[in-house]
Order: sequence, then structure tokens, then C-alpha cells
Amino acid sequence: MKIGLEKVDTHEGVTVSALLDSGATGLFMDKKFMERNGFRIEKLERPVKVMNVDGTHNSGGDIMHEVECNVYYKGHRERMRFNVCVTKK
Repeated sequence: MKIGLEKVDTHEGVTVSALLDSGATGLFMDKKFMERNGFRIEKLERPVKVMNVDGTHNSGGDIMHEVECNVYYKGHRERMRFNVCVTKK
């Protein structure tokens, strides 16, 4: 699905394809995407441990940062916080 993301500090926006996972436990943004699009990052007080479905620790490491932005979808706007995760390919 296509959504709009707006930076809260500069109000610059970007339209992206997003994955909606009704079973997800949170909102996530890829670190490379965040850096490429210039979103402001905030360090978490405590890291969030990332576990795989088989119970092992994720090789991408813990979540250490988050990004706050405005999300737009079909006329609805909401301010949200995304955990920044590292993906390995």
C-alpha cells in the first residue's frame, strides 16, 4: 500500500510502499531508508532486543533508535514512532 511520510522537523514528505502486517508488534523503518531520506533519528533509552521466530537473537542486532514522523493514508494523518532496524541482505 502507498502511504505518505512527513518529517516532523522540516515537513518534507516522501511517498513509499508500505507493508501492513496485522500481526506485527510495532512499526519499523529500515535504517538505510531512514538515512537516504534524511529522517531525524532519536536514541532509545533502552535497546529493544530483536528475536527471530525460532527464538534466536536477530543478526541485525537490537533496536537502538526510533524515528517520529507524520503518516498519511487516504486523508487520515497520524503522528507515529517507528523503530529503526538494520536489515542484512
